Amino acid sequence: MKKVIIIGSGMGGLATALRLSTLGYEVTVLEKFHQPGGRLNIIEEKGFLFDQGPSFMSMSYEFKELFDSCGLPYLFKQEPLEPVYQVFFEGKKRSYRVSKDLGKLQEEFKEFEPDIALKVERYLKRAKAFFDDTEKEAVKSNFDNIFDYLIKLAKVPKKHLPYLFKSLWKQVEEDFSSEELRMIFSLCAFFLGTTPFDTPAIYSLLSYVELRHDSYWSIEGGMYKIVEEIMKALKSRGVDSHFNTEVVEVLSRDNKAYSVKDQNGKIWESDIFVCNADAASFRGQVLKRPEYSEEKLDKMQWGMAPFTIYLGVKGKIPNLLHHNYFLGKNFTQYAQTIFSMTSSPEKPYYYVNASSKTWAGCAPENCENLFILCPMPDLRTKKDWSDKEALANNIIDDFAKRVGFDVQSNTIVKKILTPLDWQNMFNLYKGSGLSLCHGLNQIGIFRPKNKDEKLKNFYYVGASTIPGTGLPMVIIGSKLVLERIQKDERALS
Repeated sequence: MKKVIIIGSGMGGLATALRLSTLGYEVTVLEKFHQPGGRLNIIEEKGFLFDQGPSFMSMSYEFKELFDSCGLPYLFKQEPLEPVYQVFFEGKKRSYRVSKDLGKLQEEFKEFEPDIALKVERYLKRAKAFFDDTEKEAVKSNFDNIFDYLIKLAKVPKKHLPYLFKSLWKQVEEDFSSEELRMIFSLCAFFLGTTPFDTPAIYSLLSYVELRHDSYWSIEGGMYKIVEEIMKALKSRGVDSHFNTEVVEVLSRDNKAYSVKDQNGKIWESDIFVCNADAASFRGQVLKRPEYSEEKLDKMQWGMAPFTIYLGVKGKIPNLLHHNYFLGKNFTQYAQTIFSMTSSPEKPYYYVNASSKTWAGCAPENCENLFILCPMPDLRTKKDWSDKEALANNIIDDFAKRVGFDVQSNTIVKKILTPLDWQNMFNLYKGSGLSLCHGLNQIGIFRPKNKDEKLKNFYYVGASTIPGTGLPMVIIGSKLVLERIQKDERALS
């Protein structure tokens, strides 16, 4: 059977390795970092376990499809999150819980919008139509050329077309009267690495996923349990994995790659290559493609850069859930300017994950593990991160004030990662945490393709190729790249 080298061990790379090894391919994984998972990683210190990146799972049925297609049982345990999350609004004395139960949602937010249940029902009904009508044609399809893309899009009902050109913020302004509800139903834009002012309204379908379709799940043992269990399955199938191994050159002839070279000069030969590094920047930085030069990469729309803080604290914080958002009073101004700032904001908006609320084993007894994410501009805009301690302390002090808990004096573990750290760890272009954004000119046929333009046996999987960013999307992407490989293999036989 043919050999396959997979460059990178993010979720897309691991899922592809699982699918190919199931079919009998001899698979080798090369990973720059010291352990697998890419952004789906783990930080361990003094008995605390932190999800380094993704902190919840959605569209769990995509994992089921992956495991079923590979002859595996469901590899981990999961629990639904309900309430899904809570929001702390600046100036409000309490938090507000977002529930999948519209009756509870109505009661929780009645002071802002008395008829919220009716409005949310209408909003989610339209979002469901977006999801149902685009999933097969726009998400779960390969595109051979622009004509193929347009033919598939033509199957999507024309009534959805206006929502491609309207912003998500404009949509929530039309559907909700209160600023608080508008903020809540536009938060999903940040999952795409951008703001609701730059995100097409059709992505309101994410609210349907969040509150109706499959919602959010926590993983018993933490999110890294997904990686650990898949790695066990890969090892049992003879897949070799090599860490601290960065691919720096692709060697080719006659429009085919025949080997890659790592940072130590070692040559790795194979018949087929699948790149799980960033599909855009790898083409520029490693393959030296002029159309992906640094100048052209910088002109693309990249997702937010993560500024992350990992805190292990002594004591329990009673008014936290698994997911918590901390928002200010100037949402519109903040969202419109945050990604163009050259310095840190005075009053940052941020997200706090407390997985110790859903799984006690991730923190010592009577302790909490806190993962704080503050979306920031990438290194194209904010290059200097010498203020990281000041920014972190600003966020921690604001958090402590809002939840009524002395965090600073109870901190056991404190770790800060800036966009520069994220760039260096995982080769994220200019520190962008969610890769390329999902504007109209960077989706579908306009996104970097999952098959190389010049090398016949070189493919891509991951957030910056189709269908896009997010754990379920890259699992779908692993199925799409497998279809590409199988199609090409049939053509050669």
